[in-house]
Order: sequence, then structure tokens, then C-alpha cells
Amino acid sequence: MTLETRLEATLAGLGYELVDLSFSVKSGLMRVFIDRPEGITLDDCVLVSNHLGHWLGVENVDYDRLEVSSPGLDRPLKKPAAFERFAGRSAHVRLRMAHAGQRRFTGVIAGVEGKSLLLDVEGQRMTFEMDNIDQARLVPDV
Repeated sequence: MTLETRLEATLAGLGYELVDLSFSVKSGLMRVFIDRPEGITLDDCVLVSNHLGHWLGVENVDYDRLEVSSPGLDRPLKKPAAFERFAGRSAHVRLRMAHAGQRRFTGVIAGVEGKSLLLDVEGQRMTFEMDNIDQARLVPDV
């Protein structure tokens, strides 16, 4: 079981979703990005930080510093459920391998079909395999 999988289960027990996890071996910095439907407050970050500080010690996870944060307005999208949740919103998508000669697309999320993302780009419905998505982020509403 990976650290990310164990963190997902622990955070779900607290009522939070693990959006992203990054770890720098060089600096020992672990960043945990959390969310929930009603949004994240500073109190949520403090609560999760305190809980994870103890949990990581019990789990013998080696780290020097822990940062817990909301995913921000340009939230990363990593799982099919996230794309479904934000259907109708605009997203920037970067692919691992080019599709129709390009790797970067911006469009409106139309949903998920099987293992593919449906994205409306300039009036055209495009399909991208989830395995080919290198990075996807919401476009902040302004």
C-alpha cells in the first residue's frame, strides 16, 4: 500500500479528500493538498496538520516539514471523479504524448467516458485517454 493510498484513507476518515501529495527528498518537505465540498479553512489545515503529524510518526514516514493546504483556485485534477465533479468548468490539460500535433489544450470538461476525459475545445468535443494526461488544472473563475 503506497503512502498516497494510506493518506487518502486517513483523510477520508476525517471527512477530507486528498487532492495532491508532493514530497521533496532533498528538503524533506511534504505537501498535502486537501479539499471537501464546502471548501477548506485555515482551521481545517491546522486540524489535518496536527492529525497527520501524529499519524506520520506512527507510520514511520520520514519527513522534516509538513505543509497542509487547500488546492487553490487552479486545483489540480488527477482522478476521474475530480473531472466528473467539475464537469462544466474550464480546465487546462497537458498531455504526455501529443494529440493532433499538440500537447496543451484548454476547454470545458464534458465528463468522463470509460478511461477517457471528454473536453469541449473551441466547440469541438475531444477525447483524451486518462493515462495520457500529464497534468490538468481548473481555470480559475474570475
